Formats: sequence, structure tokens, C-alpha cells
Amino acid sequence: MDNPTTSLSKPLRCIVKLGGAAITCKNELEKINEEDLKAVSIHLSQAMMSGEVVDMDWSKRQGRLDVSVNVDDIANQSMLDSSNFIVVHGAGSFGHFQASKSGVHKGGIDQPLVKAGFVATHISVKLLNLEIVRALAREGIPSIGISPFSCGWTTFQRNVASADITAVATTIDSGFVPVLHGDTVLDQSQGCTILSGDVIIRHLAESLKPEYVTDVFGVYDRPPSEPDAVLLKEIAVDEEGSWRVVNPAPKTMNEQVEITVAAHDTTGGMVTKISEAAAIAKLGIDVYIVKAATDHSLKALKGDMKGKIPNDWLGTAIRFMR
Repeated sequence: MDNPTTSLSKPLRCIVKLGGAAITCKNELEKINEEDLKAVSIHLSQAMMSGEVVDMDWSKRQGRLDVSVNVDDIANQSMLDSSNFIVVHGAGSFGHFQASKSGVHKGGIDQPLVKAGFVATHISVKLLNLEIVRALAREGIPSIGISPFSCGWTTFQRNVASADITAVATTIDSGFVPVLHGDTVLDQSQGCTILSGDVIIRHLAESLKPEYVTDVFGVYDRPPSEPDAVLLKEIAVDEEGSWRVVNPAPKTMNEQVEITVAAHDTTGGMVTKISEAAAIAKLGIDVYIVKAATDHSLKALKGDMKGKIPNDWLGTAIRFMR
């Protein structure tokens, strides 16, 4: 699919990926990790905004009887000046249960179970999207939720076939921060599938050319829950899109990185994450994968990792190297 560069009035600074495992309790159905989501929202506000924080969530909140907002105080404040950036989030404990139970990622939209699962999955990820938009808005980020399905994103054999980013570009140029999410979409070959946040980011990066991309956690040589797991601090991508670990130096030339995918993950997990990150790095755009809500992620968000990676930085940089 051709992705012509879309012109923005001001360059795009960053695309931020919030992984589902970072913002939800992945083993508890449709439960948000409130503490981490708030911390991530504060970090984004600190890294991307300047000025006074204006709470933009004027809807009723859990545990409150009414909506509390002082319009006069807001009218007298100067709004935050925002860098141009985009947020894309995964589903975590939202959507994956519905998708895996119905098999919507495998296609077959004419089957009753798949059609019902398509709707149920879309509802679930939209619920999460709204809560993330609200959390960002409370920290003064003028965020607007955007559904890929509603914007007409489609796939062919599970690869993106059409991706209209007009709404994204218009949202940015109007001074807002678009917040996209992994979503159920129509597929021209199998009827339907799941479009992952990692794939969305690659196509946005190809079209809008951000300075850099950030993601959460980091890449390890094996599942990070294992005691001997090693953080891969720097991955080099060549002109062909192939990647290799350069820091730390591999012990042997034949050493392989072990990549696993959780049984319930319908979007490809770490396999998709690394391949999509390598495709972005091939464009000359650095990708930083680092645990959310930490000082390490704040440094990445601010763009402090553009040079040599410090030894004490706990994250993974994926870069183009000839």
C-alpha cells in the first residue's frame, strides 16, 4: 500500500505507544491500571506540554454525585502549548478476551459468533479508549479519540490495504492530540481481522514522519519474567529491514533472541512489535521501547535518547544503521 507523506502545519514530534500491559491489569477482564495510567498521563503532559494544566474532563467521575468544574478559573488561564504528537494504545485486558473467544482475528464475518465478537471487541476497545482520553484530558492534554474502523482503515490478508489519516492530520492541525487504538477492521480477503496498535504506528510513521517513536517496557532476549533475561539496549536495522542486536554484544554469532507470544494475544505480540519497529527504524526514525511511568520513559518522551544510549537507561533503542 502506498503511503504518501501528509503535510502538517507543524512537524510531528512523536508517536507514543501505550501498551495494553502498561495501562491495564492484563489478567483481569476490562480493568484499568489507574495508577500507571495517571503516571503516564502526567509524564506525557510534562514532556509534551508547557503552561498551566487545565482539566478538560468535565464528565461525571466514579464516586462523585455531580460534575465539578470552575469555568471562570479556566477562562482566565493560559492554555498549555502542545507539541504535535499522537498517542496509540493497545488493548490489554480489553478486547483480547472477546477477540480470542470469537476468533474474529481469523476472519469469517458471516458467521454469527464472529460477527458478534467483532461488535463486542470494538465496544471493549472503545471503552478503554474513552478512559485513556479522559485520563490525558485531566492532565491538560487536549485529546480526541479516533477509531481506525470508523475512519475506514481496512486490511487485505491482514496487511493494511487502506488507511485514511485525514482525520488524524486534521485533528493535529486543529491543536488536538489524536488517540488511536487497536481495533476490529474489515479485511478484503477473510472478511475481518484485528488491526494492532503496532501496525497502526508504522503506517502513521510512514505518512507523517515523526522525529521519533516511543513504546513501553523494553525488548529482552527471552521472556523478562525469566531470571536470566537480558535487556537488549540497542538494535540496529539495515537497509533491507533486517535487525541485529548491537548492545549488549552477542556472546556468539549464533545466539538467538527467544520471542514468545501469549496464547490470548490475537495481534502477534512481541513478534509484531519488533518487526513493525524495524520497519519504522528503516525510515530513519528512532524507536524507543521503555517501561511506562518511569524516569526512563520520561527521558525517551523528551527526546533525550537521540545520541549515545546511557548505560543506566533501562530501555531498547531501535535505529537505522548502515
